[in-house]
Amino acid sequence: MDNCGGARRQLRRRRTRGLAASLRAAAAGLGAVLVVAGCTTLVEGRGLSILNDPFRVGGLPATNGPSGPRPDGPAPSGTVINTNNGPIDKLSLLSVNDIQDYWKGVYSEALKGTFRPVDKLVSYDSNDPSSPMVCHNETYQLVNAFFTSRCNIIAWDRGVFMPVAEKYFGEISVTGVLAHEFGHALQVMAKLVTRNDATIVREQQADCFAGVYLYWVAAGKSPRFTLSTADGLDHVLAGIITTRDPVMDADAENDDEHGSALDRVSAFQMGFLSGTEACAAINKAEIERRRGDLPTGLRVDSSGNQETGEVAINEDTLKTLMELMGKVFSPKNPPTLSYQATGCRDAKPSPPASYCPASNTIVVDLAALATMGKVAGTDEQSLPQGDDTALSIVMSRYALAAQHERGLAMQSPWTALRTACLTGVAHRKMAEPIDLPSGQQLILTAGDLDEAVSGLLTNHMVASDADGISVPAGFTRIAAFRAGVGGDMEACYSRYAL
Repeated sequence: MDNCGGARRQLRRRRTRGLAASLRAAAAGLGAVLVVAGCTTLVEGRGLSILNDPFRVGGLPATNGPSGPRPDGPAPSGTVINTNNGPIDKLSLLSVNDIQDYWKGVYSEALKGTFRPVDKLVSYDSNDPSSPMVCHNETYQLVNAFFTSRCNIIAWDRGVFMPVAEKYFGEISVTGVLAHEFGHALQVMAKLVTRNDATIVREQQADCFAGVYLYWVAAGKSPRFTLSTADGLDHVLAGIITTRDPVMDADAENDDEHGSALDRVSAFQMGFLSGTEACAAINKAEIERRRGDLPTGLRVDSSGNQETGEVAINEDTLKTLMELMGKVFSPKNPPTLSYQATGCRDAKPSPPASYCPASNTIVVDLAALATMGKVAGTDEQSLPQGDDTALSIVMSRYALAAQHERGLAMQSPWTALRTACLTGVAHRKMAEPIDLPSGQQLILTAGDLDEAVSGLLTNHMVASDADGISVPAGFTRIAAFRAGVGGDMEACYSRYAL
């Protein structure tokens, strides 16, 4: 969030070697809240209602449960070069078996060309100085997984990357990583990308293809794996946001833009909801249409440094935010802001920010909100956290006030999703300066959307009703927010009308 002169922080750096620490940091916030309980595209063959149902994900029931290898499933088969025959390599091989079997069976339905299995699977230990070269690439300290078309190889780090992903995001996260890598192989088979295509196009397609495959798993059709659509899928989405693979192909221009959290999750959701054809249709123009007029790059100040526009979470900032929300929602009777907790006869408290319909008051625990808005992961890759993690929660409480003025229910799952959608609309409107009587401004910057999307996984507040109750699946919470970012308020009210 840019306040046109407020405090700044350095651009969050993404370092491959720091990935292990970042995964731990990301999981620390995620794991504590997964016990609590949108997409904007019409889906061929799957009714529009599946996008709006609080208790379903892509037409599947939103449930917690086992995610990972089936105990009665087939054993892994095939060869892994340089393997230590440990559990990570066995899980990775089993994953590739399943992914390749799926795509072999459906490839010709929507993709051109001929299906070709990946020739070689290579395991390495990034901690080992003698770790082998893999298709002309050094693997010592390469904490990641990758596909290279030059040698038709998928390789993974069994020493750090995969074990940390498995420990903090579950076994299914390893499968998700490899589904993404196989997505790059599909691009080559179907000749979907050329040397001139940007990295973000390659990455969005791969995220999308991973979503296609994991829908099949979540639907219970995989003989080897299961995936629950609530906590299991939440962990997969957190992994998508947290990790990004290196560009290893010599015939690819490495601009290293993998996209924002919203970009990556929306691409995955396209595959999960719409299938292979949606993935094949992703190109730079489609990505730009999906982004709309949101900021795609950070602002540059007079020194030439990129900015994330972080602002302090204090009374002055919240005063400006309330003024801004008044412009965005234009209520006849604007809610008031209070820092004193008082009883509310028609809603339960939902700290750090609550809305009381009876008094039309937003009550904020400023200390707790400021803690939630502290920047995390400034030097390492992690789930983004910062000012908009906190401010988006206050924005969502204002969205509840707007709904209350319309006489809508304050406690229901549809209220929760409508709130997320309206908060998404507010984010879209804040992409450009809005003139305020005070002369102050809060302008959305690119990192703010990442913080809001991550917050929908690590806490449920932006997608919660007046009692602070949300819906089971982070997938659904993000889809509702995304619907707002790509739409308008009336669309939110009609989409979540109950």
